[in-house]
Amino acid sequence: MTIKMATSNSGLNHAAKAKKDEFYTDYDVIQSEMNYYTDKFENKVVLCNCDDPFESNFAKFFLRNFNYLKLKRLICTSYSGSPVTGTQLSLFDDYNEPVTSQHGYVMDISSVPMSNGRGVTDADVTALLHSKGVVKRLKGDGDFASDECISYLKQSDIVVTNPPFSKFRSFVALLEKYQKDFLIIGNVNAMTYKEIFPLIQSNKVWLGASIHSGDREFRVPDNYPLKAAGYRVDENGIKYIRVKGVRWFTTLDYSQRHEDLILYKRYLPDEYPTYDNYEAIHVSKTADIPMDYEGLMAVPITFMDKYNPEQFEIVGEANHGSDGPLDIFKPVLNGKTKFKRILIKNRKVQHIED
Repeated sequence: MTIKMATSNSGLNHAAKAKKDEFYTDYDVIQSEMNYYTDKFENKVVLCNCDDPFESNFAKFFLRNFNYLKLKRLICTSYSGSPVTGTQLSLFDDYNEPVTSQHGYVMDISSVPMSNGRGVTDADVTALLHSKGVVKRLKGDGDFASDECISYLKQSDIVVTNPPFSKFRSFVALLEKYQKDFLIIGNVNAMTYKEIFPLIQSNKVWLGASIHSGDREFRVPDNYPLKAAGYRVDENGIKYIRVKGVRWFTTLDYSQRHEDLILYKRYLPDEYPTYDNYEAIHVSKTADIPMDYEGLMAVPITFMDKYNPEQFEIVGEANHGSDGPLDIFKPVLNGKTKFKRILIKNRKVQHIED
């Protein structure tokens, strides 16, 4: 059942990102995923460290749902150079100077008052952000890897954000170093990065619940070059692009990932060829995984959308054959190289009598 949390109003529609390879995350995308983890946040400190703490939909979401989720604390940091700082709200920092894109800032709160006593409204959020001492200027530029922001990371329990895709490896490495739970957005191909795949294989990180296929639309800064295959400009001149293969990556468990994938096909050698250079069968689609095969199977990376660790074992990957010990071979079939695959074994092989 979907949990009804605070929804966004027209003024809270898009989260702001400053890096050129970051995109504005839609409020509904955040809420759809968060519906699966509402029991994970009670008395937790949440950090959004790749956002603008006043314009971001991550910040807006957690402000509006602070009391519903029973958060202990919310910390959001921004970095200097953001093209959106000050575009929605006129705020003043702890120096009583206007908030501008020239500085990084932090919003650090432990309570969100409700004027009507029933739920947090846009007016409540605006009033809170205008309260003295809520908006503070950082000493540095607000980069998530800076000592100043790492100090906030150390104080947090769960990191929820959309990091720059180009810095996804280093961002996850930082979270791993400090052993932080996270719920972050990345490209589906990040699963096969040599820095990320060992976490996937060892069941320390997995894909989220709400995005399983297709692409997603993100708002981009006004100066963003529209070179993507799919883009649009709305009636207000706001730019959007469609990004393929977007997924949530997380360390937070949810019940749906423990549901068995229903298998209906049986193994036939003619339908499941063996690779030229390795003893594993090629499975073209996740839905075609044979129920009765005991050996190694090379499946699409999108198999991870259906992965149940009790049903399947991830043995390794077939990518370049050289990205570390888990990259077992380069997938070559009938002399042609196939797209990267994940190597699995079925833990619940079904032996069917003819």
